[in-house]
Amino acid sequence: MHTPAFHNHDHAHCTGDVMARAEEITRANGARLTPVRRRVLEILLEEHRAMGAYDVLQRLVAEGFGNQPPVAYRALEFLVDQGLAHRVRRLNAFTACMTPGESHAPAFLICRQCNAVAEAPAEGVRAALEAAAAELGFVVERANLEALGLCPKCVAQA
Repeated sequence: MHTPAFHNHDHAHCTGDVMARAEEITRANGARLTPVRRRVLEILLEEHRAMGAYDVLQRLVAEGFGNQPPVAYRALEFLVDQGLAHRVRRLNAFTACMTPGESHAPAFLICRQCNAVAEAPAEGVRAALEAAAAELGFVVERANLEALGLCPKCVAQA
């Protein structure tokens, strides 16, 4: 599977697709993609890398959207709640979901050098985790799978 974060691709096309899906999803959920929420999602889509809330806030401030941290945090929380973004706990950051509206259990592949983040399908890993937990009588409600390493670009530079 090729993931846009690690390969050359038509970035305008992938961004346009995600933004169109975001409109559909929020409308179907009875929510609104306000100008701030829209811009935060666009910012997350720009480089296929995880960004912290304060990085997002700095961009919003520079573009005149307000300078209070709750502006960024509320927008990011909304995007996560709507399935349009993911929180990458290892980096305490957020990344745009590249398959919004699809039921999926991604693992996040995080480049330790350039912070590029890619979603990799991890349904099998999730099923194995749930099976192992079930043997112990535990029910998994939420899991965040993250792998740290080097992306192809950084491997080539090493």
